[in-house]
Amino acid sequence: MEFRQLGASGLHVPVLSFGTATFGGGTEFFKAWGSTQVEEARELVHLCLDAGVNLFDTADVYSNGLSEEILGQTLTGLRDRVLISTKATFPFGQGPNNQGSSRHHLLKQCEGSLRRLKTDYIDIYHMHGFDGNTPVEETLRTLDDLVQSGKVRYIAASNFSGWHLMKSLGISEKYGWNRYAAHQVYYSLANREYEWELMPLGLDQNVGALVWSPLAGGRLGGKYSRSKPKPTEGRVVEGGSPVPQAVISDETFYAITDTLEAVAAETEKSVAQVALNWVLRRPTVSSIIIGARNAEQLRQNLAAVGWNLTTEQIQRLDKASDIPTIYPYWHQRQNLTLNPIPKYW
Repeated sequence: MEFRQLGASGLHVPVLSFGTATFGGGTEFFKAWGSTQVEEARELVHLCLDAGVNLFDTADVYSNGLSEEILGQTLTGLRDRVLISTKATFPFGQGPNNQGSSRHHLLKQCEGSLRRLKTDYIDIYHMHGFDGNTPVEETLRTLDDLVQSGKVRYIAASNFSGWHLMKSLGISEKYGWNRYAAHQVYYSLANREYEWELMPLGLDQNVGALVWSPLAGGRLGGKYSRSKPKPTEGRVVEGGSPVPQAVISDETFYAITDTLEAVAAETEKSVAQVALNWVLRRPTVSSIIIGARNAEQLRQNLAAVGWNLTTEQIQRLDKASDIPTIYPYWHQRQNLTLNPIPKYW
């Protein structure tokens, strides 16, 4: 397993990490993701460790804390071998103070996550989304305190816009506080908007990307194709995809799957493996978070590493997935000598 440095931090993470949102199935939404219980979860964790994957990602809101609880049980006796990533910010319980990135909420949620995970520290603690109500200084001072206390090793953002992230980095620098080492983002062949601003920001500020849903909520897993009838069951059909279908047109989506199928045939890999390998070749990407409902699905996803697409194959996939940019990016791209875009190969 290849390891990459996480942004400007000294932490090295595997290029594949395992997402545990499928653990628990504690709500109707998460039941569509999966309902993996402790024994099966333990099998999946050991499959990951055998393949060199030692980073496990969860969140307090996944099945109302049940995902963290199950992950904590599966990691008993393994804590010194693994990295744990979890998140806070989204509503957890009732009342106005049970959400957000305030000192009150973060301290409460961090203690709850530590308890559910059966650990005394979190390796990577994410703000699951930007809180526009709490002063950024309050959030970052609280996170710095958590790092100083030893309860958190590294802090990260998730689903921030460019100005959210840049403002946060600037405030950390101003006060000498710990800065976000990573940004957990949605990025896939189906939706490449991450490249417009967040990727250049990550390159400029050395913030590593941890990519969620690299298969577009399952739509790039091989079941969806121009030549196949639409599935009648599964995560997308059951309403468990975190990626709205409306964010990509059918015309663009089928151009992507046509090219994926062609490249998969050339490489003798699966459509999902090709789609994952494409993401791994992009700038700023430290790790991509893969999920699985069962052991066979996990084995298939783990096989996305150990080989590389050719430059020509990447260029074909880039062309098939390209969409017009919005303002001001289309204006900036009229003069690439002033605003060069990241080099993808």
